[in-house]
Amino acid sequence: MTKLRLWNNVDLGMVARGLLPAAAVRTEEVDALVDTGATMLVLPADLCQRLAFGILPPRSVTLADGKEKEVPHVGDVRLSILGRDMQCDALVMPAGTTPLIGQVQLEVLDLIVDARSREVRVNPAHPDAPIVDLLAVA
Repeated sequence: MTKLRLWNNVDLGMVARGLLPAAAVRTEEVDALVDTGATMLVLPADLCQRLAFGILPPRSVTLADGKEKEVPHVGDVRLSILGRDMQCDALVMPAGTTPLIGQVQLEVLDLIVDARSREVRVNPAHPDAPIVDLLAVA
């Protein structure tokens, strides 16, 4: 488990343009399960409603039990883990579901999971900022 800070990214954009006071930005900090077997961020529906994330078309997913299901999908999510932040979308599960951090967030934020301590940490090879692998020649 680790702390996850979430913001409505549309609100942040409106603050940057001077259209909304900073105090009005919808934000919450929650405890989230880091699941190295999951791909995407998963958030409970009640949290998504409180933060008013943008609704996207549903996504087909494969659940842990192997069943396929179509689930709601939201965007305009800004998140921070261990002081590293990104914009992304999230899959939505029923209210009360534990938020889940997947591989996309771990990779983009250059975070690692220490198997012994069961803690999420910044990659010690890049302690100052996330480094993303780019497999193209510039």
